[in-house]
Amino acid sequence: MVDVPERRTTPMINSDMGESLGLHSFGNDPALLDSVDAINVACGFHSGDPDTMAETVTAAHGKGVLIGAHPGLPDLVGFGRREMKLSPSEVESLILYQVGALSAFLRREGAVLNHIKPHGSLYGMLARDPELMRSAARVALLFDVPIYGIAGTAHQSVCEELGVPFVAELYVDLNYGPAGELLIQRRPEPTNPEAAARRVTRALGDGQVEASDGTLLTIPFDSVCVHSDAPNSPAVAAAVRSALDSY
Repeated sequence: MVDVPERRTTPMINSDMGESLGLHSFGNDPALLDSVDAINVACGFHSGDPDTMAETVTAAHGKGVLIGAHPGLPDLVGFGRREMKLSPSEVESLILYQVGALSAFLRREGAVLNHIKPHGSLYGMLARDPELMRSAARVALLFDVPIYGIAGTAHQSVCEELGVPFVAELYVDLNYGPAGELLIQRRPEPTNPEAAARRVTRALGDGQVEASDGTLLTIPFDSVCVHSDAPNSPAVAAAVRSALDSY
């Protein structure tokens, strides 16, 4: 990972939402809307559907929560957590398609697009591949919004190269590998709220996060991600909110 500048602003909390599909309901979206500052709405490729997108936008806008797009790989069965071989043009088209769909619901509601945050394996692919990341950045330039990602990866370096605002994230319900990579789980597991709060408090203090093997990582961040699909995610978000407010 490359050196990254120190962050000076108080971080926000973001959460992935709108991941229900048809008759199947997932996540703790209503409970989380009282704890988060911004949400990332699934746009139909990894999960979500038009009615869910509409309902999620309406609920978040009513709470005054910022709304971003959460475009993923076209893999409903794998929930967008299985990598694909894609060309840069394919990546740009699939992100543009999904952000455009969400933008229509935002416009109808009188809301605005706040950011783009790629989902799952697409997020990881873009972090490692500057060429693919440039495709995502071009969509962000088109909509004039920031991209959420991991500091010190191609997420950040490409955004800086192309003049796209960048919002660095800290994860409290996923582990980090020794190189600072996220260890993506195929299925969500409960996170200890106290442990999540301790991670945030330490990261705010000395900037360090302990990786899965004990390596101490320096991870600057502007926003803390709390996933909505873990069983106890509202408790985790509440603990993170308390840690941020107490700092």
